[in-house]
Amino acid sequence: MIALDTNVLARAIANEIDADAATKAQRKRAQTLLASGQQLFVPITVIEELEWVLRGAYGMPPADIAAVFEDMIAVENLIIDRAAAVSQALAGYRRGLDFSDALHLAQSGLCTGLASFDTRFVKTARKLGLEPEVSAPN
Repeated sequence: MIALDTNVLARAIANEIDADAATKAQRKRAQTLLASGQQLFVPITVIEELEWVLRGAYGMPPADIAAVFEDMIAVENLIIDRAAAVSQALAGYRRGLDFSDALHLAQSGLCTGLASFDTRFVKTARKLGLEPEVSAPN
C-alpha cells in the first residue's frame, strides 16, 4: 500500500489552466497512480491539508471540495484514514462549519464537549445543534 501526500492529490484534482509542462506531467502521473488500482492510503492529515489547499490555493468552493471528498471515500482502492469521521465532518462542512473545525468535532464524539476560543465555531456548532457541545473554556 502506498500513502499519498497532499501534493499528489492536489495535482490530480486541480486543473491548472496555465500550468507549465512539469506541472502537467505531475498531474498525469498523479492521475495514473490513482487509476492504477493499487491500494492507496490517504492520512487524515492529508485530508485536512487538501481541503485547505483546494480552497486557499485553487479557490475551489466548499460544496465542490465536499463533493471531491465524497467521491474519494467511494473509490475502492483509496483507503481514507478515519473515513467515518471525514464523512461526519463533511456533513458539518456542508452546513457551514470550517472543515478543520468539523473534523475536530467529528473526532471528539466520545467526549462530553469540545473547548474552543473560536467564537464563530462555537456559535455555528450551537446553531446547528451539533454534538459534542462546543463552548469556550470558563
